[in-house]
Amino acid sequence: MAREAAAPTKSNLIRMKERLATAEEGYDLLEQKRELLVMELMQQVEQVKLLERDLDARTATAYPALKRMLIAVGRERADRLARDIHYRFELEEKRVTAAGMALPGLEIRLPNVELKYSPANSFAECDETVLEFFQLLRICTELAAVRTIAWRLARELRKTQRRVNALEKMVIPSARETKAYIEAALEERDRDSFFTSKLLKRKAGAE
Repeated sequence: MAREAAAPTKSNLIRMKERLATAEEGYDLLEQKRELLVMELMQQVEQVKLLERDLDARTATAYPALKRMLIAVGRERADRLARDIHYRFELEEKRVTAAGMALPGLEIRLPNVELKYSPANSFAECDETVLEFFQLLRICTELAAVRTIAWRLARELRKTQRRVNALEKMVIPSARETKAYIEAALEERDRDSFFTSKLLKRKAGAE
């Protein structure tokens, strides 16, 4: 790593020592943050896997329920029943604390399930399908929220890793090399001054 173009002076040595200490402290803090992010991201990934497993299981029951409903009710009648059903879903961004950081998250509030059929039009297959797909929707919204956090954590982890790499491979080595160069140059200058002073004293004594 190339050292910085700094004159070998005591003031520059002090400045470089301070810079190196700051860089090393920053590296330690960022490394701790990186480890926390990795652990938190792994937990979120595990949560995603669990929700994806639940999603597969619910999908395996929801779509057959829909198929049974269409067979029992008929597609045209099912379409007429569906036109009279309206739900309001609320979606908003919220702050979620993860790895000690407040990250933008996603919150989706589902309405309560209402079986909006008249006694004449009510079928057990319709009720079953509505309940199945509400559960499917609940899992989808939870999965979307967790994936949002996981994506934010992964992005923050990449950013932190880039900073760690920059400090580890560029800033700290450069500061160390520059510090060593200045120290060596100052020591050489002190030796030269010592020998010059000693030589002058000898000449003065000889006279």
